[in-house]
Amino acid sequence: MCPKIRDCCTVALLLTQGWVSLPCGQERVSQKPAQGELRVFSGILVFLKCAVMELVFPPCFQGYSESPDLEFEYADTDKWTAELSELYSYTEGPEFLLNRKCFEEDFRIHMRDKKWPELERTQHRTHAMRLLDGLEVTAREKRLRVARAILYVAQGTFGECSSEAEVQAWMRYNIFLLLEVGTFNALVELLNMEIDNSAACSSAVRKPAISLADSTDLRVLLNIMYLIVETVRQEAEGDKPEWKSMRQTFRAELGAPLYNNEPFSVMLFGMVTKFCSGHAPHFPMKKVLLLLWKTVLCTLGGFEELQSMKAEKREMLGLPPLPEDSIQVIRNMRAASPPASASDLIEQQQKRGRREHKALIKQDNLDAFNERDPYKADDSREEEEENDDDNSLEGETFPLERDEVMPPPTQHPPSDRITCPKGLPWAPKVREKDIEMFLESSRSKFIGYTLGSDTNTVVGLPRPIHESIRTLKLHKYTSIAEVQVHMEEEYLRSPLSGGEEEVEQVPAEILYQGLLPSLPQYMIALLKILLAAAPTSKAKTDSINILADVLPEEMPTTVLQSMKLGVDVNRHKEIIVKAISAVLLLLLKHFKLNHIYQVRWAEAEECALRASIERFNSRRYDRAHGNPDFLPVDNCLQSVLGQRVDLPEDFQVNYDLWLEREVFSRPISWEELLQ
Repeated sequence: MCPKIRDCCTVALLLTQGWVSLPCGQERVSQKPAQGELRVFSGILVFLKCAVMELVFPPCFQGYSESPDLEFEYADTDKWTAELSELYSYTEGPEFLLNRKCFEEDFRIHMRDKKWPELERTQHRTHAMRLLDGLEVTAREKRLRVARAILYVAQGTFGECSSEAEVQAWMRYNIFLLLEVGTFNALVELLNMEIDNSAACSSAVRKPAISLADSTDLRVLLNIMYLIVETVRQEAEGDKPEWKSMRQTFRAELGAPLYNNEPFSVMLFGMVTKFCSGHAPHFPMKKVLLLLWKTVLCTLGGFEELQSMKAEKREMLGLPPLPEDSIQVIRNMRAASPPASASDLIEQQQKRGRREHKALIKQDNLDAFNERDPYKADDSREEEEENDDDNSLEGETFPLERDEVMPPPTQHPPSDRITCPKGLPWAPKVREKDIEMFLESSRSKFIGYTLGSDTNTVVGLPRPIHESIRTLKLHKYTSIAEVQVHMEEEYLRSPLSGGEEEVEQVPAEILYQGLLPSLPQYMIALLKILLAAAPTSKAKTDSINILADVLPEEMPTTVLQSMKLGVDVNRHKEIIVKAISAVLLLLLKHFKLNHIYQVRWAEAEECALRASIERFNSRRYDRAHGNPDFLPVDNCLQSVLGQRVDLPEDFQVNYDLWLEREVFSRPISWEELLQ
């Protein structure tokens, strides 16, 4: 460790423990620290932070970088193998061998001398149909063993393979085979039956601690369905032509209202709300959210498909094509930029401290400057911006009137220089409303009146305003949302002559129609789980338990097992946050493209939730806590111990005043109370 950092850490530790005397002349005792102590201690912490930042990010990094860019790929999902590994937890490790055992016991009854890779396709199909028939038995234990055997087939029959590539190849083959015989529809029926299993739900509610064993049936079903959705969704180079047609059919069926007259995603949303309400605390929520994410991604499409749909919709509405591909722009951006070094931060603070007050530009000087050089070149502006690191908007003296000469910037080797763009990486977009607002403010300032929505008349405005208007119109952009809002306004203005609106039944529209009746509950449930999975320094005892599908039946007894479980829990929470964020982002993007008013559900629910919270917090008795007359006189501990409480003389007066203000004079609003 650097000696400077080691010394700072030692001093800071001694200061916090009260083992050394401070320079201000006072020792650390159990009383409120003086102002000098806080100032000295804050200075040491700042120095320590600067030393650490200089060690991690050296001073040569500001503008000159030696560290490579992060290996980050902007895509809808991670690699196929990484997405499959996130489905399982470390606690589920022993179940892989159990799945293999269940498969081999059933397979040896019908095929004694052969292995799964040695069979022909007809034999594979026959055995898959036999396993599918085993899911229809009434005995729960037999049905679970058959489901484990199917899960082993979906996992690629890894016991008969010798390499990872072979396992992946057999996995794709087996999953398309299971999809062909109709396994997914049978699993949906079993999942619906497990959701409605009131006995399992009531048993889980009564249990004080829920473990991995309480969700065994659900986890096996969700594992198979997730493997099918994730594998069929992604295309591979060696896919057969019939697999491509099966993929299109599967996507159409997954987004259609075929399961209880609603899409499959709505069923998963129902599981989320049932889990958050406390009626089914044994649901494996990580697997449900992962399956929900991949189902929405499979039915609606990813970012690249969203970009192509946006281009098609703009062409259909008669709008100009997109100026750029936003996905490619983001992929070409730097993944992350480290903060500035400590020396550069101190230097910038010193520059701000000694910045002199400069006079504003007079109007006559501005007019003279406009006559001489109305439009300055971009190169000169860039040089001035490089000389001023503060990028402030304070007024400067007129360039022709000042005599001082700016020192030339320090020249660095071109090999170490980072090529930083002078502007944003994406093209600017200006709305028609922005141009109108700019013209309205300019006319009010220079002329004294406005012309409404007229964006062509520039009489009386100075020439720099003309150039600004020309630049704004050059980057004018009309979004799909503006056209949709205009069409809705026209329809509301003349509903009879406009006729009935034709709504195209695209997957986003079908999903929105299924989510609309219970949309607030779905959103609040996702936010509850997101809050429970968020990292915090305090234990959230009142939040929901999202660790039901990661905690084992018996808690670990060794240090190694405890450390492994701690890593598994943190990984479990990160995956949940990732899945919820992806679901919300996909829904917002696709609903906004489908219609701008469909994306307002998040804004409306946020406003309603905020209003409910404000109404709850605005109760008048909450304000009394800030009044010393209404402070409690009994802390409940004295009453429990049987100690006598001496009430003050003004207690009766304040109590009567409280009854008059808060009880008798305030009518009870049962509607607000029950909301």
